[in-house]
Amino acid sequence: MNETLHLPMAQSAVDRDYLSRNRPDLFDELWANPKTRILVLFEGKTLLSGPDEAPEPALKLLTTEQVPSAQLRAYLGVSLEDSENEPAGSPIVLAVLSKNSADQVQPNEAAWHNLRRTGGGLDARDSGLYAQALALSNWHDSHQHCPKCGTPTVIEQGGWVRRCFKDDSEIYPRTDPAIICSVIDQQDRILLGSQGIWEDNRWSVLAGFVEPGESLNATVKREMFEEAGVRVINPQYLGSQSWPFPFSLMVGFSAQIDPDHAHIDEVPDGIEIEKLRWFTREEIAAEASKMLLPTRISIARAMIEHWYGGQLISATELNAK
Repeated sequence: MNETLHLPMAQSAVDRDYLSRNRPDLFDELWANPKTRILVLFEGKTLLSGPDEAPEPALKLLTTEQVPSAQLRAYLGVSLEDSENEPAGSPIVLAVLSKNSADQVQPNEAAWHNLRRTGGGLDARDSGLYAQALALSNWHDSHQHCPKCGTPTVIEQGGWVRRCFKDDSEIYPRTDPAIICSVIDQQDRILLGSQGIWEDNRWSVLAGFVEPGESLNATVKREMFEEAGVRVINPQYLGSQSWPFPFSLMVGFSAQIDPDHAHIDEVPDGIEIEKLRWFTREEIAAEASKMLLPTRISIARAMIEHWYGGQLISATELNAK
């Protein structure tokens, strides 16, 4: 991975401590430990410490006494770094709250943040915790019944397994791999696309899910042809990061247009992608203030700026101020 490619959701400073998940009295032990801290989620949103306008947000972790009953608890692991309020070695638990419990913790709805848009400034510990917690919460939400027989499942092993009541089969958290690719032509331009459901002038690099039995490189070539009608060669791995919306892993590549097919015009598929455009660096720089580029928490933004060679200030940031 190129070290200049900064990926906010690829950071981590937590020991997941998976061996402790099998302890039968795990949560009793955690609740008896005064160092234990709770990361709360309500409808995918969480709480931040400090003022809302802080340039570098931080997760607000609560004590066990501050959190009422939860719909779901999962042991996330042990912090590896000191923070302002929690020393290294603090156990951290996810608690997914109902509306009633969320109101007891924080009744002001505006205080609950969706970090998909505002989480780009989280440090390594908080970024990793948020990605882990949200992906795990989303998986639990969609796997409450056995996929074989439909029987309700029970949560075990510290929140990392669901077991079927009927046949005792175990279901483990899933991650959906997807590639995302910056396509570069022979003039060193980047290809960006826009989906039909997006606002005007929102652009991003192209992406798609890995299909069964398919390698990552094969997915890059297939998806770029399916979505944009372009043939690419030499996929080069750039990096990967969690994308817990709901529980994906984004694997970033850069690829070049196949010179044997460079004469063929790009064609959007009309289903996912409605518009395509090649951008030079000069065009991106001139139009960035009016373009809605991906948010800074995304690998897509990091890939665009990696190609550009520096930071861009787009309408995404300007509109947020």
